[in-house]
Amino acid sequence: MLTNALTTFSFAFGITAPIFVVLFLGMLLKKRGMIDDGFIKSASGLVYTIGLPIMLFTTSASADFSHMADVGVLIAFGVMTLLVFAGSLLTAHWFTQEPRDHGVIIQGAFRGNLVILGLAFCANAYGERGLATAALPVAMTVVLYNVLSIYVLNRSLQRSSNSIKATLNGIVKNPLMLAIAAGLLFNTSGLNMPGILLDSGKYLSQMVLPLALICIGGALDLSQLKRMDAATLSASLWKLILSPLLACGIAIGLGVRGENLAILFVLAASPSATVSFVMVQAMKGNTLLAANIVVQTTLWSLLSVTLGLWLLEMLGLI
Repeated sequence: MLTNALTTFSFAFGITAPIFVVLFLGMLLKKRGMIDDGFIKSASGLVYTIGLPIMLFTTSASADFSHMADVGVLIAFGVMTLLVFAGSLLTAHWFTQEPRDHGVIIQGAFRGNLVILGLAFCANAYGERGLATAALPVAMTVVLYNVLSIYVLNRSLQRSSNSIKATLNGIVKNPLMLAIAAGLLFNTSGLNMPGILLDSGKYLSQMVLPLALICIGGALDLSQLKRMDAATLSASLWKLILSPLLACGIAIGLGVRGENLAILFVLAASPSATVSFVMVQAMKGNTLLAANIVVQTTLWSLLSVTLGLWLLEMLGLI
């Protein structure tokens, strides 16, 4: 039994450890002065506007639809997101007396870093097949996350309706959504992608996620680890513990098992999205709280994702 436990733990750790090695490399490079805020800003822009869209288009366009996520994964992820949103909305006032902070807590609780860390987990576990399986849940959730974030931040920060229209317009033009949609349309067209374009897309895919992880590592402020107040703890528990429990519970009830369940878990257990900090900053909210939630969930997810995968493997579910 001990040998089996060690084997399954090795499987789980093998998925998460390389991700965090690269993330910690980003921290080290920033501390040594080998990268700076200017590099992080430029590289992050390159990743978001060019690298990730090309990667998602290539994987969606060349994927075998039989490996795409089944309906149970989509239902489980969507229902889980709505439940976590509603639960954190109803309980946020328990953890802070400042109404303007409620939206920050709620967004940190439900909005995961799917596009970078979530996809990195999937790619490290199952390669291109993992990316293809995750494409539809990510595309669906990009829309859902943005709509819910707009609502809850405007609700607590009392912004004008013009900002809602502008952000909704941004959702429609989101390069990640457009890339996935274009890739799926190309896939269904029956056309074959030229080998040169396919190989080029794969080269870019190999570069994008490590570069994105280095940027996240360089942007993390470890001094935030000293702050674990009630608001941060609440968002962290929702994001790292309750979200994957709810998602996997619903999915198991729908009959989802194996690779699809593992991919659902790592997406649901991904830490709070760095873009949540950007939105709070743009709307003049509590940026210290938003940054603290991102840092705490990112670093603690090394433990929670590893243990979660280990448990699912031990139970014979993946």
